[in-house]
Amino acid sequence: MFSWLGFWRRSLLVALLAVSAGLYLLPSPIDPKPHRLKGPPPALEGPLAVNTRLQAGRRLFAGELHGPESFTADQDGNVYTGTVDGKLWRIGPDDSLTLITHMGQNLPECGRSSDLEPLCGRPHGVRLDRGGQLIVADSYLGLHSVDPHSGEKTLLLANSQGAGGVPFAFLNGLEISSQTGIIYFTDSSSRWGRRHVKLEVIELNALGRLLSFDPRTRTVNVLLDSLFMPNGIALSPDEDFLLLAETSMGRILRYWLKGPQAGSSEVVLDNMIGYPDNIRLSDHGTFLVGITTPRFRRPLPPFLDLIAPYPALKRFLAKLVPLSWYNLLLPRYALVLELGPDGEVVGSLHDPEGRLTWAISDVFQHRGRTYLGSTDLPFLPVLESDRR
Repeated sequence: MFSWLGFWRRSLLVALLAVSAGLYLLPSPIDPKPHRLKGPPPALEGPLAVNTRLQAGRRLFAGELHGPESFTADQDGNVYTGTVDGKLWRIGPDDSLTLITHMGQNLPECGRSSDLEPLCGRPHGVRLDRGGQLIVADSYLGLHSVDPHSGEKTLLLANSQGAGGVPFAFLNGLEISSQTGIIYFTDSSSRWGRRHVKLEVIELNALGRLLSFDPRTRTVNVLLDSLFMPNGIALSPDEDFLLLAETSMGRILRYWLKGPQAGSSEVVLDNMIGYPDNIRLSDHGTFLVGITTPRFRRPLPPFLDLIAPYPALKRFLAKLVPLSWYNLLLPRYALVLELGPDGEVVGSLHDPEGRLTWAISDVFQHRGRTYLGSTDLPFLPVLESDRR
């Protein structure tokens, strides 16, 4: 006797096998290698002890600034930042907000879909040079000089030009020497653009570089290559070295610019409590590091820790899971590390519940205020102090 139940069971099994075979044969967008971690995340004790120092702030420009990622300031107290819709902004000392320019095309859809970022632009590193011009590292559109008053843009170095025959794909961190005017910057990947940053982190490749650009000679040099998603950089007070964040590896490098070790690099902080983004000098000479994603055992090990040794699993997940779904795995926890001159952790600031913010990209102190950046959040968190 014919059994409809058996028929549907067999049909379901055939369908599942067909889908599984299709997923297996579908090429993966990433080509990861196995990675063994240095160890479990460090304990939340000593200078990493949990506190609520990041909760004593407020949000500015809710719904107006979407992803203010990096900051710089002029002598008049104006602060400058770029947002996910490709715009550059000036924040006045009275907290007024003025649009300076669009890095790319001015489309109504800019900021709504990451697919349009190559057209709209995405300013990441923002600094003022010695002549008072804004230097902007746009992830897609290259290094620019922008007049902070008129908004006029001058292209210094296009992504297509690149360096050493390799185009840029993901310009990110930026720093400028006050002594020489040399611009230091990072290209986080020669393969993945900013909108595919999650694939970059999951793949855990070494396709990033630290570079320099001399505006006088218009020459670009590769200082370090084979880096794991190089991100934020910061000059030491004497400008004898740079600290550099390798985000996907969760570590900090020091690159020597002067002295007997000039041109060499070393790891100064490894197996970090989270994945570092930008690094900035504090108002008292230490370094502040924004942690974009903490590595907490709650109760399982962090997701990226779990999948790190298994390239086959990574390839399968990259084929199956939409990039936006990974946001569900990120803890809503804000964390800033304070580092000494040798990269040692000397303190930390926390917001365990994410009341004010989370996923911090930049920590910029200016005139007694601390600005907390992010890559995607639709507001600007600030901490106030008595020194203004």
